[in-house]
Amino acid sequence: MQNFKPLSPDMPELVKAGSGIGLREVHYEDILLQKPAVGFLEAHSENFFRVGGIPFQYLMKCREQYPVSLHGVGLSLGSADGVRDAHLDKLKALVDHVAPVFVSEHISWSGIGGIAVPDLLPLPMTNEALAVVTANIQKVQDRLQRRILVENPSSYLSFKEREMPEPAFLAEVARHTGCGLLLDINNIHVSAHNLGFDAAEYLRQIPKEAVGEIHLAGYQVNRVGTHDVFIDAHNHAVYDAVWDLYATALNMLGDVPTLIEWDSDIPALDVLVAEAHKADVIRTRTTQKNSHAA
Repeated sequence: MQNFKPLSPDMPELVKAGSGIGLREVHYEDILLQKPAVGFLEAHSENFFRVGGIPFQYLMKCREQYPVSLHGVGLSLGSADGVRDAHLDKLKALVDHVAPVFVSEHISWSGIGGIAVPDLLPLPMTNEALAVVTANIQKVQDRLQRRILVENPSSYLSFKEREMPEPAFLAEVARHTGCGLLLDINNIHVSAHNLGFDAAEYLRQIPKEAVGEIHLAGYQVNRVGTHDVFIDAHNHAVYDAVWDLYATALNMLGDVPTLIEWDSDIPALDVLVAEAHKADVIRTRTTQKNSHAA
């Protein structure tokens, strides 16, 4: 394995600084004026591919005040077509300008045969899919010359072809590529409800040394026939069940940099910051409890 740059050379400082929030257009001015007390900001990579454009200028102004992570939605790491060179070149240019604390993407696919799908579609957890994902991640890391984080998916249906459970798949991805994991606690809760597995048992199977960041978000409940289906919509405050699962994750993993996602029906900035501070309260409480137990 090549000697890639670490997930974040400032990891201890990032943990101490507090939980982060997503950087969204409606909050650009408020963030620069109010300078809220959050640990870092996360930007969706594709929104800033036009280096020098107005969104990019805002990003760099925010970068002067906060550490920034870049979170992509378009690499399609699970696509058998492979990662598109043009997309990867744009990401490389952005990474070079921003020097982010994290670069992350999803374990999903969103295109095949030159046709793009506007969604993050889950993969069958098979050895064939594992080979595709690991090759694509390796290509990305080779181009960026750094480790990336990959995020667990939200799922609504399971595949008959599955050859391994999802945590084992993620562990193998990390083992084969040296990448880290972005553990989305909301996705675990959503998938556990939809597919009927034990979320805490899922967490127990995750290799703790690979986890570099945690995401928290709200979901949407859709009624389908006689069943409630949870949708990873990022349009709601974090639900109590997800906060509880988050505390369980921290007990297992230790303190991990945490980010609040809220991408639609976006509230005022102070509401988003309050969610980040709630995460910090849980982090502090869990860390103190574990230190006393030790």
